[in-house]
Amino acid sequence: MYSLSPPHTTTTSISHSTTHALINKTKLLELHNHNHSRISITISSKSNSNKTFAIGNRVGVETEIAVVEIHKPQFEVSRGFPSPFGATAQEDGVNFAIYSLNAHSATLCLFTLSDFKNNKVTEYIALDPLVNKTGCVWHVFLKGDFKDMLYGYKFDGKFSPQQGHYYDSSRVLLDPYAKAVISRGEFGAVGLDGNCWPQMAGMVPFDPEEFDWEGDLPLKYPQKDLIIYEMHVRGFTKHESSKTEFPGTYLGVVEKLDHLKELGVNCIELMPCNEFNELEYYSYNAVQGDYRVNFWGYSTINYFSPMIRYSSAGTQNCGRDGINEIKFLIKEAHKRGIEVIMDVVFNHTAEGNEKGPIISFRGVDNGVYYMVAPKGEFYNYSGCGNTFNCNHPVVRKFIVDCLRYWVAEMHVDGFRFDLASIMTRGSSLWNGVNVFGTPIEGDMLTIGTPLSSPPLIDMISNDPILRGVKLIAEAWDAGGLYQVGIFPHWGIWSEWNGKYRDTVRQFIKGTDGFAGAFAECVCGSPSLYQGGRKPWNSINLVCAHDGFTLADLVTYNSKHNLPNGEDNNDGENHNNSWNCGEEGEFVSASVKKLRKRQMRNFFLSLMVSQGVPMIHMGDEYGHTKGGNNNTYCHDNYLNYFQWDKKEESSSDFFRFCSLLIKFRQECESLGLDDFPTSERLQWHGLFPVTPDWSETSRFVAFTLVDSVKGEIYIAFNTSHLPFTVTLPERPGYRWEPLIDTSKSAPYDFLTPDLPGRDIAIQQYAHFLDANMYPMLSYSSIILLCTPDVNA
Repeated sequence: MYSLSPPHTTTTSISHSTTHALINKTKLLELHNHNHSRISITISSKSNSNKTFAIGNRVGVETEIAVVEIHKPQFEVSRGFPSPFGATAQEDGVNFAIYSLNAHSATLCLFTLSDFKNNKVTEYIALDPLVNKTGCVWHVFLKGDFKDMLYGYKFDGKFSPQQGHYYDSSRVLLDPYAKAVISRGEFGAVGLDGNCWPQMAGMVPFDPEEFDWEGDLPLKYPQKDLIIYEMHVRGFTKHESSKTEFPGTYLGVVEKLDHLKELGVNCIELMPCNEFNELEYYSYNAVQGDYRVNFWGYSTINYFSPMIRYSSAGTQNCGRDGINEIKFLIKEAHKRGIEVIMDVVFNHTAEGNEKGPIISFRGVDNGVYYMVAPKGEFYNYSGCGNTFNCNHPVVRKFIVDCLRYWVAEMHVDGFRFDLASIMTRGSSLWNGVNVFGTPIEGDMLTIGTPLSSPPLIDMISNDPILRGVKLIAEAWDAGGLYQVGIFPHWGIWSEWNGKYRDTVRQFIKGTDGFAGAFAECVCGSPSLYQGGRKPWNSINLVCAHDGFTLADLVTYNSKHNLPNGEDNNDGENHNNSWNCGEEGEFVSASVKKLRKRQMRNFFLSLMVSQGVPMIHMGDEYGHTKGGNNNTYCHDNYLNYFQWDKKEESSSDFFRFCSLLIKFRQECESLGLDDFPTSERLQWHGLFPVTPDWSETSRFVAFTLVDSVKGEIYIAFNTSHLPFTVTLPERPGYRWEPLIDTSKSAPYDFLTPDLPGRDIAIQQYAHFLDANMYPMLSYSSIILLCTPDVNA
């Protein structure tokens, strides 16, 4: 065991004639024996009068005085252990372990908070490859005082981009396994001297106080019962109208969880909350008059660390308080019966292509963590400059370790994987030897080839911890791989159903040729998910963070992305939207009424479809982004939930949404565990049992047998013409209206306690007596079969 030098020093003067001896002695001390103390000596010279000075048995005459600084030991250092990876607090110290296959040398760098603020490394601890390395893992064990200490690493090796190596010993790198990352403390605030990429370091763990989970346990809802709410942590409460104590933070979300409870949501999907740099492309936006930032966060720096600048505590306590804040959010969500799913981005990192910064993975071992071509070029299946090398044995272990940490330590209930198809691609150096230990006959796979049984997906799917959580794939990537319906699933993965989104948008806006496809969406997309899968494998969405909001979907025919500062060249061009006759927000009253009707139609289609519905934050009150379908760069009102709008009387859409969600949850037949059969579901047209699946049909109707509600009649008329529908005969029963999207609020949803409800129903009595119902253009209805007291 040996000791390392702290900043505390003492000085003494020695004769110049002893200098060379001391230098030699210093070298011997630097080449320490592990059983002795290590002393760092700094020598400087200055003129002085001749004096005699003795060290040991050596005597010399001084003509120049050398100042020797002897640093007192601060840490006891020993060999350490190669696992677990990361910095791990143990009873008597901290073990550090990090993988690097190609590094020639490694140095552990320690910072005190004061030194870190001054961009100064407090301690360098060189790791001896003969002692502090096992296989390809560098490791060391330290004893000492680690309060308010941070750490990073320096690696030396080849800097040869042509061979895929980016070693640079001048850079202090983040440990990929760091549990909290410290840099800037405030969201959107640049560092000293305008630096958008200041030094980052990981928190050194030490005997932390246990977080009080108060007995928190996973809710473990059946996936078929979920109502998912896609949320941005900062955007949810940053608007001044939120009136929260801690706007834009994890604690701010906690203050507003009751809104989600009122809406009926039982699962929130948090947009990226892993550490990212919002100043990644910080620049002045002349169009908007503010600064462009990476607001959405799909550019991860570290996967274990929560986004510290989403916490009210910021960098206090080296990020521990921030970790506790997100734990508190998850605990409080669970108390309200709400699960928490994390949106994770394992397809690429913030280091970008060869022009990007060296922050962590690139400097630790670029050729391991990224897909690189034989001459060092970066594969770019993500569209963001690099592609994470997901199916490399070391990288897939890293991903599984990370997911396990978030489940076991942070209590999350599942994950949504951004551009998940990248996780099915063959890794760099892919071959049977690297993956299975032996060659496979006829294995001709090349880098990036889609794999039928990807090792990473296999590991996650069969992991004893991860198999029990929600796993949702965005089953495509930027390289053209589209796997909706065919993503490798092991019977447990769900998918964002992009085909559902596109089909429902086309049908509701009245496009010919989509009646049959819409009916299939209502049934849970069986053509995609039959054969070992269930309706709940489909995550149904009409809108998400990427694209138009629900209000903008019925307000704009074209994207309006000029505020992004990219000349309207960014964002999706094919939105399948319809402005209902006039572009923009300032339109006639009739158009506004039609738009509200269409919003209700979309939401109704979502809630009566088999599968798992997902709502995007703000759609429940009609949030608009002014037609911008790619608001990734805006830390402003475009992305902020506007609580004043939700509270306005005009936001009667919130009432409609919450009542409809409650209705879905009460029904036994909505959210089935399997695809509906003819025993439960019957199709109709303008006349009973005569569905019209022709190319020009814009009418779909069906009845559902429901053990709670009895029988439900649901119909969609997306034509520009009104129809009078003949309803199925049910002797001894009559159909009673519940929902009609053509009606103004509150008569769009007839609750039992609604004032004037009987009058509203009486207006349709003569139709219902004749077993008919009039449907206006672009409207949808739900009727309930009730006993006929007059029969």
